[in-house]
Amino acid sequence: MIPRAAFRELRSVWFQVTGTLCNLACRHCFNASGPRDPWLASLPADVVLRSIAEAEALGVRELYFTGGEPFLHPEILPLLEAALAVAPTTVLTNGTLIDDRLADALAALAARSPYSLEVRVSLDAATAEANDAVRGRGTFARAMAAIVRLSARGLPPIVTATEIAAPRDGHNLYEDLRGVLVAAGVDKPRLKLLPVLPLGRCGGRAGERRLTPEDLEGFDTARLQCTETRVVAAGGIYVCPILAGLPGALVAGETLAETLMPIALDHAACVTCHETGLTCGN
Repeated sequence: MIPRAAFRELRSVWFQVTGTLCNLACRHCFNASGPRDPWLASLPADVVLRSIAEAEALGVRELYFTGGEPFLHPEILPLLEAALAVAPTTVLTNGTLIDDRLADALAALAARSPYSLEVRVSLDAATAEANDAVRGRGTFARAMAAIVRLSARGLPPIVTATEIAAPRDGHNLYEDLRGVLVAAGVDKPRLKLLPVLPLGRCGGRAGERRLTPEDLEGFDTARLQCTETRVVAAGGIYVCPILAGLPGALVAGETLAETLMPIALDHAACVTCHETGLTCGN
């Protein structure tokens, strides 16, 4: 029997605005994003705007923009502005496209918005050698430059790291990253560490293990983000940011309101969320 989790409340809505289109092809990417032939299309701006309005009517508390690389979307800034009129908004990025002009625009947007703007920048190791082995040559320097630019403008990002790079003996990823950020002039670094997810380019890591009803005995399913989150992506509305675009994660219904129902916990990634307490939110 497949275990299920009841839906509780709509706290967050995610937008997979660029589908799986990205300027990088990181070797651990859970949705296999990249610059060539994205398997999941970008969202038209009108779909995003309509869903923001619906989310507001449903009392949403947070909005998130992800991809792919969201800053490849030609209308990302006006879309962020529309979201920030409704709720605190976060954009997840690899940081490599944030030059001075974009950093200025984001800081100005944050300053005039009624809700807070968060920028999450991905950085997977504390050295260029280790990070670039995962994310591509030059990505460490470009992401660090974005972090410094944003911090200097009063918009310090949340640095998000996936624990894929082999740790150096006697070193701790959290402390190493914190040290690098402080050395770069980021006074109060904010860090979020994530486990490697068993799908996309790391799809062979999970084996065939799936959750069972016994796994949920005594477990509070309110800890699972699928009980309070939905994702708008090409093809419809999905249960969570990890599974966006996958047919098995598509929720029946054309509107957000129609998708607020119990869901089956039948994917390998559900095991990761159950065992680690993973949440994609801030």
